[in-house]
Amino acid sequence: MSDTTAKHAVKSGALNVSLQGIAGSPGITIGKAYLVEQEDVDVVEKRFVDPESVPGEVRRFKEAVKKAQEQLQGVIEEVPEELRDHAYILHAHMMILKDRMIYDGTSGYIENENVNAEWALKMAVDDVKSIFKKMPDPYFRDRASDIGHVSKIILENLLGTGHSNISDIDKRVIIVAHDLSPAETTQIQLEKVKAFLTDLGGQTSHTGIIARSLEIPAVLGLGNATQLIKTDDLIIVDGSAGVVILDPDEETLTRYQERKDLFAEYQAMITRSSRLPAETTDGFHLRITANIGVLEEVVSVIDHGGDGIGLYRTEFLYLNRSTPPSEQELFDNYRDVAEIMAPRMVTIRTLDIGGDKFASGLQLAEEMNPALGLRAIRFSLQSPEIFETQLRAILRAANLGNVRIMFPMISEVDEIVQARHMLKQAGESLEKAGIPFRADIEVGAMIEVPSAVIMADILAKEVDFFSIGTNDLIQYSLAIDRVNKHVAHLYQPLHPAVLRMVHRVVEAAREAGIRVHMCGEMAGDPVNLPVLLGMELDAVSMNPISIPVIKRMVRILSLKESKLFLEEALKQSTAADVVKLVQDTYGSSFPRAAFFPPNLT
Repeated sequence: MSDTTAKHAVKSGALNVSLQGIAGSPGITIGKAYLVEQEDVDVVEKRFVDPESVPGEVRRFKEAVKKAQEQLQGVIEEVPEELRDHAYILHAHMMILKDRMIYDGTSGYIENENVNAEWALKMAVDDVKSIFKKMPDPYFRDRASDIGHVSKIILENLLGTGHSNISDIDKRVIIVAHDLSPAETTQIQLEKVKAFLTDLGGQTSHTGIIARSLEIPAVLGLGNATQLIKTDDLIIVDGSAGVVILDPDEETLTRYQERKDLFAEYQAMITRSSRLPAETTDGFHLRITANIGVLEEVVSVIDHGGDGIGLYRTEFLYLNRSTPPSEQELFDNYRDVAEIMAPRMVTIRTLDIGGDKFASGLQLAEEMNPALGLRAIRFSLQSPEIFETQLRAILRAANLGNVRIMFPMISEVDEIVQARHMLKQAGESLEKAGIPFRADIEVGAMIEVPSAVIMADILAKEVDFFSIGTNDLIQYSLAIDRVNKHVAHLYQPLHPAVLRMVHRVVEAAREAGIRVHMCGEMAGDPVNLPVLLGMELDAVSMNPISIPVIKRMVRILSLKESKLFLEEALKQSTAADVVKLVQDTYGSSFPRAAFFPPNLT
């Protein structure tokens, strides 16, 4: 339902008004809303100050930052036990408070333009957020929201406005807010909060990550929920489908209560069996691994029965700093991941980041289209010092665990050849220095662009494994920006063109005798599993919370039947045809509410 239609329906008192957002965390709940009142601090007035008042404005800003640090430290000390694993997010926010681009940038705007501290802070924050928003990886693009959350605390201190305290909620409610910062989310008391909805946010925002770890339903990115929903309104939240229903009638309540019970029953069942292997009825074993972005997520991988880490995004340590991390910093982090996961495999992806100043200290020209510019392996090859530091750290960590390396966004053979040459040089430098390392580390290429698909048979001769990154592959192949709401619906993992490309890569890998994995979001959606299993992938990697569902699904499928199903799927003309084929073939085999989103049942 469009925003305008929804507003009209609510005003007219209609029942079953449906809002569509982003599925932040699965599950269904029914309850009364609690609207979190949040003062609008985004509208900041620009004021010019007298030169003699400039030192006072700078001092006022620094005092607001100091107070924000004290406030965050207080939140960290009060984080409940069930959220301890996510305290790293708040520590990262403490680092943002000290970020020179924000701290010095704000002071610089005050001193150079004679403006008030509030406006100077806004300008400095906008500068930093614009850098994050250009990043190709949605996980790191969403870190712009973290900058916003931290600056909001400082701004509230400057303006003297209050802030909401979610820990004061004293009844079982569904939280409705414009946005929720990690500091606010970590104050959630599980016995009081049934779910939450936000106008902003997405799956890769920290709000979504925390919701999934708490295993409470969440719908994000609703746009105008806070304008349509009032405290004590009865609502239904379907976090699996990203749907919110306002003022449901009795029939709708009954239907969703049945779905809620079925979902809870199914979740309990798959959790009990999450540590069992993902083996088909005819004996084929599919390794189910996890995608993570920070060290602390390793706990979630183990808790959800992951067979290893199929994608460790290494960009986090490079963010919010003017100089890149040292080799020792990187090594300490990679070693911890490897040792905790041992003997399970850990696949470390080298930097998939642009050459912006926050990551490298380099001053590079602005790019019209960063997603197609100097990023990932291209940036690494043009930044040999940064690349060698990371390669050395990975080789050292590989000596202490089951580690392999993966190069992102490979588009031609020369990139692999150059990257392997630099990896060899990094090993030689470690050997010369007498530092322990592992030389025979496995090397993989991420297949994310059409040229890599076409050249897969040649690329396969240069690596030990392929990892298909479907997020970018689908985006580049279908010319779809999946975060653009006008065309996001065209982002179709089951598009016949996508299936044929994936199939081609798998066949090229098989002919070369190397393993082939998938680490994009396509791998974590059960609807795609029969097709992917039919391709006989060696492993799939996904968000940790998706692992139990996928493992359970694998155990009720047959490899032989999946191969036959794949043959039929490859004959289809549209994504809708493939989805219908999945429904017709497997709809009765899986619990409907758990396998298919409600709009497909």
